[in-house]
Amino acid sequence: MPDRTDTWQAAFDLVRTRGHERRDEPFKLASGQLSHDYIDGKWAVNTGDRLATVSRAIVDLAAKSGIEFDAVGGLTMGADPLAIGIALVTGKAWFSVRKEQKQRGHEQWIEGTRLEPGTRVLLVDDVISTGGSTEKALERILPLGVVVTGVIPMVDRGDVAAKRFAARGIPFAALVTYRDLGIDPVRDV
Repeated sequence: MPDRTDTWQAAFDLVRTRGHERRDEPFKLASGQLSHDYIDGKWAVNTGDRLATVSRAIVDLAAKSGIEFDAVGGLTMGADPLAIGIALVTGKAWFSVRKEQKQRGHEQWIEGTRLEPGTRVLLVDDVISTGGSTEKALERILPLGVVVTGVIPMVDRGDVAAKRFAARGIPFAALVTYRDLGIDPVRDV
């Protein structure tokens, strides 16, 4: 759990007031589970100031968790704003993993920085339910010989993703958890 610093509190307030919406009717999450709590991470960080606030809080959490990195990114679109925001506040490189391989040019899976063997990578996402999307990004970058030093989502909707990455030996720390927001956690199905 992150220290409750002013930076964390400002980031949490953005997630709570701008990103979280309680709905009467349940909707389906990416994991297939139903929830009444919608979290729009991109709306929470939709301006430069808001993105910088959350990005600094994630950088602080990475440092507190001992996660060092040379590049930051993840699966498009959820990771993109955070990867670029963190790159801006740290001077580190950013990348984005496509959902489908580009069909022209270099036919790349990964845009942004060129990931090379030994590059220390931090994977991010705006909202994680079970970690499946982040694991897709992981599977795309591991063949490049990178070293994934950690996974940090802006919001973790349960305890499933932490277990998923722990089983792979990858440190996991969430900026904001379902406990912080007072919402029901996703289940491990």
